[in-house]
Amino acid sequence: MTPLAPHITAFLRERLPIERGASAHTCETYAHGFRLLLEHAATRLKTSPSQLHLEQIDPALVLGFLEHLESKRKNTSATRNARLAAIKSFMRFIEYRVPSALDQVRRILAIPAKKTDTKLVRHLTMEELQSVLDAPDPRTRLGIRDRAMIHTCFVAGLRVSELIALKLDDVSFDPRPCLRVMGKGRRERMLPLWKQSGAVIRSWITLRGSAQVPELFLNARGQNMTRSGFEHILREHVAVARTRCASLEGKRVSPHVLRHTCALWTLQATGDIRKVSLWLGHSSLQTTEMYLRADPKKKLDAVNAITPPSLRKGSFSAPDRLIELLRSGKGPKDYAEHTKKENRWIGPRRRLTVHNHELR
Repeated sequence: MTPLAPHITAFLRERLPIERGASAHTCETYAHGFRLLLEHAATRLKTSPSQLHLEQIDPALVLGFLEHLESKRKNTSATRNARLAAIKSFMRFIEYRVPSALDQVRRILAIPAKKTDTKLVRHLTMEELQSVLDAPDPRTRLGIRDRAMIHTCFVAGLRVSELIALKLDDVSFDPRPCLRVMGKGRRERMLPLWKQSGAVIRSWITLRGSAQVPELFLNARGQNMTRSGFEHILREHVAVARTRCASLEGKRVSPHVLRHTCALWTLQATGDIRKVSLWLGHSSLQTTEMYLRADPKKKLDAVNAITPPSLRKGSFSAPDRLIELLRSGKGPKDYAEHTKKENRWIGPRRRLTVHNHELR
């Protein structure tokens, strides 16, 4: 039996950060996924996670874990597929370290990803975004910081990991405000900003003061802002914005919704999906195409550019109800019961009106 713990440790400490050059956020996400897997396996096999063996992580256990994610933890299919991708990456690592587990690895790699629904991206309107930006109090130090974070996240279309990783050296103001962003897959990009955006960031830098960390945005303790910290700050300001903007009620606003809003506004302003892809730091246009589905302007252009075919005019005349009943084989008794339900019997002469036809 092969102990599992040394291989998990080597994968997270050597394979991902050193050999693959994965970001700290990716390593953290993979570690969280393996923690869930090992806890599920330990509960199922009635042992401790540190005593698990590689041979026990078989296809049946992996499939049971994926089912557990959806049924017990209520995760979406996309989250389920992300956990499966992490497991497959680890198994490809094991393939060369433990050749005896080759058959086990191949069977796990054969587990298919689950198809997911492709929904329209959520975004904010101009009024909703303005309400969120107006929520922080610009008369306080933390209010100026919060406004700068939310504004920068939206204007630059940043992922939350990119926002909290920004450093003081990544901001330049000469000749105009610019951000240097290290994006997903270690793809670096330069983003020019509005003068207003530069003024908002400069206001925070003036109040930021000296700190032991190089990150641009700090928390209340003077340490670098964390992912959960920014999400908490955004939730608080969105709650305030809901009292001023009724359309925000019931709408979930996350940092990624700000990114989607930036992408859609950029697409509507430029009409060029390639510029949106460059701005967001996507590696492929296929990823950016989801914004084309959410932008109604592109569909309206297509509708207006096409001349619709003409349709022949005509008027519809409803068939006589009595004739229809006779064609269906129903007798007078059925017809009388049918008309009584619709209150069509009128007067002692038992005159029946059916679609403007009188039967005496």
